[in-house]
Amino acid sequence: MSFTPATAEQRFVLEHIVGLGEISEEAAEMMDPVLEGAGQFAAGEWAPLEREGDVDGPKWTEQGVRMPAGFADAYKAYVEGGWGTIGSPADFGGQGLPVSLSVAVLETLGTANMGFALAPILTVGAIEALTHHGSPEQQALYLPKLATGEWTGTMNLTEPQAGSDVGALKSKADPVGDGTYKVKGTKIFISFGDHDMADNIVHLVLARTPDAPAGTKGLSLFLVPKYRLNEDGMPGAFNDVRTVSIEHKMGLHASPTCVLSFGDHDDCIGELIGGEFGGIRAMFTMMNNARLNVGLQGVQVAERATQRAVGYARERVQGVRAGAPAAIVEHPDVRRMLLRMKAQTQAARALVYYAFGQLDRARAGDAEANKRVELLTPLAKAHATDLGNEVASLGVQVHGGMGYIEETGAAQHFRDARITPIYEGTNGIQAADLVGRKLSMDNGGTLLTLLAEMRGDAEDAELLRLIDACEEVARNLLTSEPDDRLAASYPFLTMLSVAVCGWLMEGSGRIAARSEATAFLRMKHAAARFYVEQIVPEAIGLKAAAMAKAELLYAVDAETFAA
Repeated sequence: MSFTPATAEQRFVLEHIVGLGEISEEAAEMMDPVLEGAGQFAAGEWAPLEREGDVDGPKWTEQGVRMPAGFADAYKAYVEGGWGTIGSPADFGGQGLPVSLSVAVLETLGTANMGFALAPILTVGAIEALTHHGSPEQQALYLPKLATGEWTGTMNLTEPQAGSDVGALKSKADPVGDGTYKVKGTKIFISFGDHDMADNIVHLVLARTPDAPAGTKGLSLFLVPKYRLNEDGMPGAFNDVRTVSIEHKMGLHASPTCVLSFGDHDDCIGELIGGEFGGIRAMFTMMNNARLNVGLQGVQVAERATQRAVGYARERVQGVRAGAPAAIVEHPDVRRMLLRMKAQTQAARALVYYAFGQLDRARAGDAEANKRVELLTPLAKAHATDLGNEVASLGVQVHGGMGYIEETGAAQHFRDARITPIYEGTNGIQAADLVGRKLSMDNGGTLLTLLAEMRGDAEDAELLRLIDACEEVARNLLTSEPDDRLAASYPFLTMLSVAVCGWLMEGSGRIAARSEATAFLRMKHAAARFYVEQIVPEAIGLKAAAMAKAELLYAVDAETFAA
């Protein structure tokens, strides 16, 4: 099935949920040409490579990772089109437009080819880290090339013995004496850690300096390019960063997930970013950006799975309706699945875009928006990726037996989606972050202010019930023991996410109902109704789990789980 950019939906969300015109009049004026242009580019250059990326995938060679045929040219077209510059800093060659507009471009690229789009997503994280923590010299050398996408960026955190426990990593950085360091260690799960699409790859690597304190307090961040820069700022000598292997994964095959070895020959040179022992602070700058962008991946895979399922359901004739053969889209249960897919995809987009809109406002100096985006980040990452998995699974179901056959493409979305609740901090970690850090901001005031705003706007009785239930659970968790908070964290995250999505969807439905009844707005109104009337009540049922204590989870010992 051909890819169709979700331009009308993106425009609606940017106008009515993000409030792009309030953030930047210039961006609002550029919105239509950017959305239309990105859609045409993605459809013409990236979408045709989706199947090949899944089937053939990148290949490891002794000379480095080689991408499938067509990828290097498609990436070059991305760079030449300036698509990476939209949200990049204007001081370093970017257009400096709001991140919420650049996010719409990333969504379109990822919907066309989810694995491929990880390359620019990770580069955005490197840009964020250098913008906030790099020295002026580092910024001048690296940001212009990262902003255009001519060079790509990576994050190097995970090690074989240190997954979610970042404080356990062992990579080392020894001072050379000239302000640089020799970096040595192994990193795993490095997305786009190597490829042949760009002239250089800028690795941001967490490591320990000599005599560093144990745990996360002893971590520092280092800039380690694949090729060192010559005096003219161009790539020169190889920097002793080797790709040991690439992983054989369940999905996301177009993205090479690398095992990288730094300093096999004691000749890997890195530069400190953000000061010694400033690694965790710099890492969270990268991670918070990455978490929102992984939430966006949930939107991407849900959108593409929904498009594929709708196309199949309209074409597949099976059974009889009103005395005549009918396409399966005419059957009630198929319509239930399709409408749920539409509603959940729109809800995920509303949540993620709203969070990015708050980020834009925070960057403009709005302190309350800064608190709100902190609160929303675990919701956007966890709930949007949960929805991506749900929608991709429903997409397989709509296809029936053909959904289980790889050639239809529905299975690829299901496989691709599965990593998103895992990487950049598992969704369980997001839930723990919500109840451990974000709930307690201003002694609960940040969350309670959001709930009050939602309550003031909401009209549906069930949505108001859910908002009230979220507040009751939140107040209970604020005084709960740590284990009880954590036991309740995931159901509470889901409840709160559905409440926020319900608030945004109900408002969208009212706007759609008041507007001219185009096919898009009729669908928008129907999806909003479905969300509020059928999905919101489901979340109220999570209250019992969110109020339960941890005691039941420890009613048996670890050995008994094997019984």
